[in-house]
Amino acid sequence: MYITITPQKLGGNYSQSSGDFVGYLEKENQSLEQEDLPAGQAGMEHFFNQYDDEISADKVVKEIDGNGAKLKKTEPKFYSITVSPSKYELNRLQNSSQDLKRYTRELMKDYVASFNREINGRPIKIDDIKYYAKIEHQRTFKGTDWQIKENQPYATKILQLKTEIRSIEEGQTEGNSKLLQKKIDRLEKEAPYQQDGKRIVQGMPKAGNQSHIHIIVSRKDASNTFSLSPGSKHKASEVEMHGKNVKRGFDRDQFFERAEKTFDRTFGYQRNFAETYKARKDFIKNPKVYFASLMKLPTNEKVIAFKMMKESGVPMLPSIPVTQAQLAMKVFNRLRRGVEVAIKSSSIGI
Repeated sequence: MYITITPQKLGGNYSQSSGDFVGYLEKENQSLEQEDLPAGQAGMEHFFNQYDDEISADKVVKEIDGNGAKLKKTEPKFYSITVSPSKYELNRLQNSSQDLKRYTRELMKDYVASFNREINGRPIKIDDIKYYAKIEHQRTFKGTDWQIKENQPYATKILQLKTEIRSIEEGQTEGNSKLLQKKIDRLEKEAPYQQDGKRIVQGMPKAGNQSHIHIIVSRKDASNTFSLSPGSKHKASEVEMHGKNVKRGFDRDQFFERAEKTFDRTFGYQRNFAETYKARKDFIKNPKVYFASLMKLPTNEKVIAFKMMKESGVPMLPSIPVTQAQLAMKVFNRLRRGVEVAIKSSSIGI
């Protein structure tokens, strides 16, 4: 489960309205309107909230834009939450759309419970927030994806060769364009990351089940009175305002951990150590602890963990301080050798 919380983008090409973002979330529906769907493929998805389905994009924009009382122009009116289940989690679902919709409604209860705030002397409840969510089933490779980054040296060489061929065909230079094309064909096959026999490039649709959730939640509460910011740096504290002690802050760690537990409880999912929020956090902040924990796993779970790590591009060593990375790699290589021996001995089924 990978969850991100980002504030509304302000400035540049982005307006104070939520219209741009809502329009972006409608892109998949717009493409589906222009094509005939094969049997079994997911159809159009509509916005929904805690109680209602099939909410129009126009209503979402109207409700979010109209719920920003007393917010400054430099303050975000809404936050975007993106929830991306792994293929293992998605495989646990019976019906992606309905199950993810049900999960979203439980997830948002975890969201409000992670605020260290009170409204009128009581904890925040689900009815105190204004949010709208949408399920999407398609994703494309972006420049930030590790497959694109790993393929980039090949992409650069291929582009150079294509430029040379074009120069030859236009009579600007001399050369053998057929020989250059053979080099291009070889590089296309040698690129480390392929999909359906083709080099993965930016903009290519990702194969498999890519269902995920987009949530747009107003910064102001449903009464348009109180500001509820999940971006608050105050994790859990109190501050004196107008002579009263007021709680403030949002506990992101608690939210991410509860989100996993809610998914596991709702769908009976057995979560591997490598896909827990705590593991990912340890990997970045304390790789020694991370790899030591991996070594304590039962062999079968260890193999699954390595499979998940490989598929997600882990280990992401550039994000770890050099001294820690060197230590982590020693443990990593030791663990990898042990797993490889177990696989070769056919004692483990993957």
